[in-house]
Parts: sequence; structure tokens; C-alpha cells
Amino acid sequence: MTAPRSIVIGGGAFAGLALALALRQGLGPEVPVIVADPALALRPSRDPRATAIVAACRRLFEALGVWDEVAPTAQPIIDMIVTDSHLEDATRPVFLTFAGEVQPGEPFAHMVENRYLVEALAKRAEAEGVELRATPVTSYDARPEAIGVTLGDGSVIDASLLVAADGAKSKLRQRAGIATYGWDYDQSGIVVTVEHERDHNGCAEEHFLPAGPFAILPLTGRRSSLVWSESRRDAERIVALPEKDFQRELEKRFGLRLGDVKPLDKPKAFPLGYFVAQSFIAPRLALIGDAAHVIHPIAGQGLNMGLRDVAALAEVVVDAARLGIDPGQADVLEGYQRWRRFDTMAMGVATNGLNFLFSNNSSLLRGIRDIGLGLVDRLPPLKGAFIRQAAGLSGETPRLLKGEAL
Repeated sequence: MTAPRSIVIGGGAFAGLALALALRQGLGPEVPVIVADPALALRPSRDPRATAIVAACRRLFEALGVWDEVAPTAQPIIDMIVTDSHLEDATRPVFLTFAGEVQPGEPFAHMVENRYLVEALAKRAEAEGVELRATPVTSYDARPEAIGVTLGDGSVIDASLLVAADGAKSKLRQRAGIATYGWDYDQSGIVVTVEHERDHNGCAEEHFLPAGPFAILPLTGRRSSLVWSESRRDAERIVALPEKDFQRELEKRFGLRLGDVKPLDKPKAFPLGYFVAQSFIAPRLALIGDAAHVIHPIAGQGLNMGLRDVAALAEVVVDAARLGIDPGQADVLEGYQRWRRFDTMAMGVATNGLNFLFSNNSSLLRGIRDIGLGLVDRLPPLKGAFIRQAAGLSGETPRLLKGEAL
């Protein structure tokens, strides 16, 4: 009897580690699961950023057995307010609020600091027998019956499937000849963690300003993570400012609701764009996360989209293997692509539309969007639908996103 072939995942961040853990738990110890990424040599992670984990993805982490490890450092988001104003406006009227829970006792999202989540995933994966290799995937050779994967340390693995989880500039996607379509926004997202004088009480804020959204996302304690959109030129200028001048720019946008505010780390700017791979699959190759799609952070859904990829791919692979079907064959991977393609395109259209509608100085568009926000705020059923959509609980939901084990 031929031994089951390995599954290799190129990329050891959130998506790659979560997929490895899901496959290990669903396929059992007979199928070797290997994660290859040079960044695994840098553990524990020092990533200063934080991420909004929506309810469906929190359920995934519960099903994988990592949420209990992360929960003490996670901040529930129990309310969110949306404003629309000019930078110089004396007041910022609230047009929309999102208070409430998707289920009793279940907030629609939590803020989690990246370093804690990555380390919890890596520790759990190791404990369950996933092989973590601190080396890249350098090349591969896809054949009808298998894919030969060569790692940076010279080893060659005969695998049934290779998964590209190596980010927006995916070398594995490029090697497969998969083109992308999309565009740059001529915007950058400034990311910085701040401390403030008063408690946020679990309330997130999204201030729509002409240059782009300014999001205040609550962390544990009197801290918040800021995701601040500006034109690329202004973002470069702002992050390069001396400390006092940066503080002045920060205070103009942050407002006074939480009292005095000060940065806790050095701000960094990341260019923003939108792109989608023309195909999420190639022979014995599947793309997940940023290797497959990158969207604007205006809706806070980027990482969560990647985790939806994880849940869908893990489900089709595990279901195929249990039926004795080679999980790397074309029809299995085509099932994954069909599942994820529409959702990805719909979210891309939504985030592009929101960015166009809100990141401008047009008085006409401002009037239209403010009327729209006010209507949503006054229609509880519509607001409830938006909350479930934001929480990742609408549409055809993979089992892991329901909190069910594979």
C-alpha cells in the first residue's frame, strides 16, 4: 500500500498555520503536513500590528483549539460608530452605530494582536505534529500524480498538494504563471498603536475623512490600534515627521473623546491596493490569503477573507481524502475555487465602492452617503444583516467557520 503523500504549505503566517492545523486535525497523523517559511526562524513573532477577528473566524480558532490561548489578550468589539466629516470640522456627527452581538454573549469581532495569534497557531501546530521548516519553497514540479516540492535547504518532498500562502507578492503564484488584475489606490495605510487617557469600553470608531478612513480599534487596556489612510505622498511625509509634529497630526484626527493620546510604537505606512489572482488554482497548487487576493482595509476584512479560504480549502481537501480521492487532483481544487471566487469578487466590489464613495471631497457624494448611513441606522433588520455580513456569518459557510470540527 502506498503511503499518503504530504501536503506542503509555503508560508507560515495566519493563513498558512491555520490551514496546516485544520488539515492535521481533519486528515489525522497519516498525512504529513509541512509548513515552509524562513520567518519561522524568527519566533516568537514581534509583529506590532493587530487584527479584527470577526465572529466566524473566532469560531474557526475555537474549532482548531487555539482561541483559549489567545482570548486573554483579545479585546471584544461591542460597539462601533461611524462618522463622516472634514478634518477641520469642529464636531463629528455619528451617522451609524453597530452595537450588539451576533449571538447572546458573542461579539461580532475581537481585536487580537498579531504576535499572540501567530505564536498560538505555531505552538498548537507543533504540538499536533505539523512539521515547521524555517526555509522557503524554492521550486516545484507538478506532475499528473504528484508535485515535487524543493525547499531552500535542498530537500525535495513528494506531495499531493502545494498551497501558496506566501503573501501578496507570492513567488509561488508567479512561478505558476498566474496573473493578477487590480490597481493601486495611491493610498497608504498608516499603522500605529496608541495609548489614551480614558477607557474605550470596547467601542471601535471609523471616521471617514476626505483622504480615507481613520479607524480606531480597541485593544486591551487603554490602548487602540489605528489604521489611518492617506495619499501615499502624505503618508510618507507623516510617518517621517519628528515626534512632536506627528503627535500634532495624530491629535487632529483622533479627536478628544478618549482624552490625551500618545503613540506607543513607531508608525509605519503600507501601500494599499486591490488585486485578485485570475485563478486560485493551478495543477496541484492552491492559493490562499493575500496570495489570492488583496482588498482595501476600509471594511477590516482582509485577514478574515484569508481565513475563509482556509476553511473552504480544508473542507474540500479533507472531504476528498475521506472518500479516497486524491486531494490535489483538479476537480477537488476546482471545488475550492468555485466556493471562494464569488465571495472574493463581491467583497472586492464592496470595498472598492466604499473607498470611492468615502475617500473624496465631493459635497454631492457626501450628502448621498450620509443619507444612506442614516437610513441603515434607522432600519434594525438591515443593520442586523450588515452585522452578520461583517461577522462572516452570511452565505454558504464552511464548517470551521460555524465552529464545527472537520
